[in-house]
Amino acid sequence: MSHGAPTSADACLSIVHSLMCHRQGGESESFAKRAIESLVKKLKEKRDELDSLITAITTSGAHPSKCVTIQRTLDGRLQVAGRKGFPHVIYSRIWRWPDLHKNELKHVKYCQYAFDLKQDSVCINPYHYERVVSPGIDLSGLTIQHAAPPSRLVKDEYGNEIGGTSSVLESGTSGDLSQTVQHPPVDGFSRISSIGGQPSSGSVGPSGQISDPRSSAGILTNPMTSMSIAASGNRISSSGMSMAMSPQSFGSGLPNSQPMTPFSNRVPSTSWDGEVASFTQKHESQQHYWSSQQIQSPEAPLPPLTNQSAPEFWCTLTYFELDQQVGETFKVPYSCSTVTADGYTDPSSIDRFCLGQLSNVHRSQPSERARLHIGKGVQLDYRGEGDVWIRCVSDHSVFVQSYYLDREAGRAPGDAVHKIYPSAYIKVFDIRQCHRQMQQQAATAQAAAAAQAAAVAGTVPGPASVGGIAPAVGLSAAAGIGVDDLRRLCILRLSFVKGWGPDYPRHSIKETPCWIEVQLHRPLQLLDEVLQAMPLNESRFNRGYFLG
Repeated sequence: MSHGAPTSADACLSIVHSLMCHRQGGESESFAKRAIESLVKKLKEKRDELDSLITAITTSGAHPSKCVTIQRTLDGRLQVAGRKGFPHVIYSRIWRWPDLHKNELKHVKYCQYAFDLKQDSVCINPYHYERVVSPGIDLSGLTIQHAAPPSRLVKDEYGNEIGGTSSVLESGTSGDLSQTVQHPPVDGFSRISSIGGQPSSGSVGPSGQISDPRSSAGILTNPMTSMSIAASGNRISSSGMSMAMSPQSFGSGLPNSQPMTPFSNRVPSTSWDGEVASFTQKHESQQHYWSSQQIQSPEAPLPPLTNQSAPEFWCTLTYFELDQQVGETFKVPYSCSTVTADGYTDPSSIDRFCLGQLSNVHRSQPSERARLHIGKGVQLDYRGEGDVWIRCVSDHSVFVQSYYLDREAGRAPGDAVHKIYPSAYIKVFDIRQCHRQMQQQAATAQAAAAAQAAAVAGTVPGPASVGGIAPAVGLSAAAGIGVDDLRRLCILRLSFVKGWGPDYPRHSIKETPCWIEVQLHRPLQLLDEVLQAMPLNESRFNRGYFLG
């Protein structure tokens, strides 16, 4: 067993944390954590097999290991977090081949409980299986890339960025996932995916970034060992985590299925290839919040969302300590596409919001301590017509409220807090998604208000007659959508050092020591346009919301 690896005698939380550090990134972090937690709990009574699993994973198969078995189910598939799949495939994807297809595994000769042997127990040891390429595939387009060290999961308050992670194991239950979605950085070299035809003509820089000469943004994918076939019609699926990065970027904590920026090529995400049998009811109930439209990947740049001239400032930043605003609002002109919010004291820079210079006679001790750890803070990058990316350049994580990241994580709006680790660079706002969502919510509220009025008048044809309202949305809830709800789509909130939510003692961002609110002016301009387009005799909203 590798130095520092846990043993079967250690707590489940320690074992899960160690095994999570070796995952390859093909599955989402939340799904991988659920799958590993479930497996460790099943193996706790079979310590020799649990030790074999720890040895195999922490040494990357360098040391021989025994079969690691779980009970075979009636249909041979394992359900994790509402998704069903073949167990040996699930764990091989987590720890060895992120883009693995279910028909590409063959067990080694010495595996006694291989899935294909149809025994009562199934071996899920990823190093008891080999990956095979289906006959008939043209291998001339096959490229193999090397793995970078996997990102580490951490949870911090002040000094310890490598601490334990919160877990359902602590309570011994299998309740809902943590509300904090983690976005660690990805280190090392990245790869250029081959999709359908020829590989991208991008170039790899010395720090591992990939830039596409045809556009202002390149494509970066998570570093992982993977295979891709360039021959059309016969190809191994591309790796499941893809994202658009600015050319100077070097890492990301982006969750799975990240939409591209408008000028980027689209990398298709790995699917379950028919293995998904169901989703949890919680997941299904959240789908109505988000537009069913997907961002397209045209060859040419997308047309602008509006012909209005851009407002003078692309965003304003407001600083808070607990629930009290401190200092004046900081306005960022379009000439500064990147703005930094840090803990220093330069009062004159137009592209730096220096929080260290702001005084507060009522400052609390927690705020005083937290401000000492802001350091270099965060950078906000404005891209395209209004997309926003965040880079954490502090030595401590920041915590973000972002409807865009909620959607990417499959969560309901405002349901999660997103932890952005030091050095991570991640997209937090997509203006086209926001525009679709404000149009959809405004139309839904209009329809619901009309339906309520009709109900009062006794002229409602039936419960399903309200167009545009998803069945999961109550009529009264839909009718209650107002300008403030739509305005929240155009706002980001970010806490330095300290998180909030179920994983922390603070219930809301207004209980954190120091945080900023970012109002995005272009989306607010679009919101005003959406509201003005509504019929005057039906509009429930006040006009002229955007003030420039």
